[in-house]
Amino acid sequence: MEKVLIVIPARYGSSRLPGKPLVKIKGIEMIKRVSDIADFVCRKNESCSYLVATDDERIVLFCESREIPVMMTSTNCKSGTERCYEAVRKQDTNPGLIINLQGDNPTCPPWILQDLIDTWRKEKADVLTASVLLGWSEYDQLLAMKKETPYSGTTVLVDRLPKSPVRRHVGLYAYSGRAFESYFSLPPSVYERSYIEGLEQMRFLENGIKMRVVDVDYRGRETTSGVDSPEDVKRVEEILEKYGEFDLS
Repeated sequence: MEKVLIVIPARYGSSRLPGKPLVKIKGIEMIKRVSDIADFVCRKNESCSYLVATDDERIVLFCESREIPVMMTSTNCKSGTERCYEAVRKQDTNPGLIINLQGDNPTCPPWILQDLIDTWRKEKADVLTASVLLGWSEYDQLLAMKKETPYSGTTVLVDRLPKSPVRRHVGLYAYSGRAFESYFSLPPSVYERSYIEGLEQMRFLENGIKMRVVDVDYRGRETTSGVDSPEDVKRVEEILEKYGEFDLS
């Protein structure tokens, strides 16, 4: 069975939330919360492993003290995608699927990661990402949240009409080993370099590499995008207070 590797890029520097991976959310460091989710998924899947890829010794020391697999990567990585790639290149064996689980996504349900793995094992898509269908009230909540933290929460368009007004992008990407390798042989796209988009994944689309959008479900839980500010920390704590912790036993 082809190996699945979940890479958690975790950069220490953040202008809006310094030391972000080690910020505590309800008493638990954010990187610990995210790694616990990855660990749970790996325990449920054959040939699956995970690691934290970081640029800072403080994160390395923390992970080692908690027995979290961790790898030091270059401070020159310009994105989480580049940090994942460096970590993959240092592996003894090439994984068949690489999942980029951002280190600031502590509310990512483990079953969404499982949806990506299951879809890939069935379809062998080159690039996968996840989205959740929003109703109008959920869309209104997203807009209200973006008034406080404009860079939190993104939407996604697909090549067919959605069942409801908007799809919210979950912020997960998964790549086949082949597609991930080819990504770094392609030139950056126009939209990737632009101030308006600034998304490295646009490189796939501009070069004709299809992206499989996997519809997922939060199963009634509220969520938030990446934690980028003290306001986001408070928002995540409120969600956990309302819905409880994930069952990762």
